[in-house]
Amino acid sequence: MIKFVCNDYNEMSSLASEIIAGQIVGKPDTVLGLATGGTPIGTYMELIKKRLDFSKIAIFNIGEYYPISNSNTQSNRFQLFDSFINKINAKRENVHTLNGEAADPNSECENFDKKISHMGGLDMVVLGIGLNGHIGFNEPAERLILSCHLGDLTARTIEEHAKFFDADETVPHKSMTMGMGTIFAANRIVLLANGANKADAVSQKFSGVITTTCPATLLNLHHDVTIIMDKAAASKI
Repeated sequence: MIKFVCNDYNEMSSLASEIIAGQIVGKPDTVLGLATGGTPIGTYMELIKKRLDFSKIAIFNIGEYYPISNSNTQSNRFQLFDSFINKINAKRENVHTLNGEAADPNSECENFDKKISHMGGLDMVVLGIGLNGHIGFNEPAERLILSCHLGDLTARTIEEHAKFFDADETVPHKSMTMGMGTIFAANRIVLLANGANKADAVSQKFSGVITTTCPATLLNLHHDVTIIMDKAAASKI
């Protein structure tokens, strides 16, 4: 594992973008798994500035609320396109997101895994970390699921995400997410963490204990993980 502690969010975003850019330049047909949410936005903004060639890059979004309209501004699909895809030259047929409107979410998840497998798996996956240590939408549980799946969000995650939704909206209580097996099969993992509110989760990540009650701790078993934090997120390690 490689660990970087940056002075602030901007430095974290800049460093992360350099690492991802190196992957893209070195392998122009890279298969990327990308998280959404507030943490990676700065990284994507820095990548946009680099004017890299994404024409051969395949991109898979990590997860999606369920159910949710694809046009909802809080859907992961909308956020990925709005903050990143619409500003680079990626081909739309190479961008894969989970459909929050799917009539059969289980089939949607199964087909998503098949697409990743058809591409030969992920070369690099970029993750954030939840307050409770979740990665993707793989929530703390006694058992974690290897494949893409529909699952329940914890009360803590629902509360954490409620601030992003309008007051009259119901925050989805379920999500579809890339499973732990697919994430672990990636050649490289980049984990981003910023802010004092992530310090407890990051502390657990570095506690030396591996437990499904903090899914991020399982990343200690992967052969190529780079974690990039700001000082606030790293304050308890």
